[in-house]
Amino acid sequence: MPQFQFEHPCFQPPEVREPSLSAAGPWAPVGPRLVGGTSFDSKPDLEPVQIQSLALACLESLDAARQVIFGWQRQGHTLAVIYTRGITPCARLLGDWWCADRLDFALVTVASTHLQRLLHEFSAEFLREAPCEPQGLSLLLLTEPGAQHSMGLFMLGEFFRRAGWTVTLGIPPDVSEFKRLFRAEWFDAVGVSVSTDRHLVTLEQLLPRLKATSVNLDMHIFVGGPMVLAAPQRLRWRCAEVLAGDAPDTVRQVTESMASRIV
Repeated sequence: MPQFQFEHPCFQPPEVREPSLSAAGPWAPVGPRLVGGTSFDSKPDLEPVQIQSLALACLESLDAARQVIFGWQRQGHTLAVIYTRGITPCARLLGDWWCADRLDFALVTVASTHLQRLLHEFSAEFLREAPCEPQGLSLLLLTEPGAQHSMGLFMLGEFFRRAGWTVTLGIPPDVSEFKRLFRAEWFDAVGVSVSTDRHLVTLEQLLPRLKATSVNLDMHIFVGGPMVLAAPQRLRWRCAEVLAGDAPDTVRQVTESMASRIV
């Protein structure tokens, strides 16, 4: 799931990192039409140079990044498209620049914080963009224990909320808190984002036990994250489904899976 997967690409093996969107680096000039966000084309697709413009804006300030998003909206892009085709590749681009030593950790942190702030700021508008009746379904989204990044998981949660799910987001600092969140209440489904191989053995052993002792014994568990790209064979666990689509695809697959269980 890209929405699981746009955590910092330096945590992925080199062979699965996505290429930089710009060989020129973070200080390359941006075309003037991107500054105001206007275009003579009708709903043009977001191009690499536009992704770069958002990355540069995030390095400048939150307001500058906000203005890029407004410009894309004026071009006719929905927030769903902006999230999946704009913000997601922008986060990866920032990671590429860091991996290439074009940015230091402090700058990447500032820019990533601005991206996450944008998701929170546009949340209400995003949910109104395509409202859906409540599904009566509850979802717990968890990072692996001790994860450093949760932006992708938050975005995925937004797509589930828009589809009518009740979503709880958990960022456990350790395995004990992971278990506590898992057992906290009834959940129809649980999604786990796995970014590294640090807890693979623990999670493989832990998830079946947690499901067997949970309030809902028929809980649907799915996993995603950078490890889906890096080593999908290591995530083929007995009680969990591996999903590698984007956020809309993930919502559709999980919702359809729940519908088939009800039938």
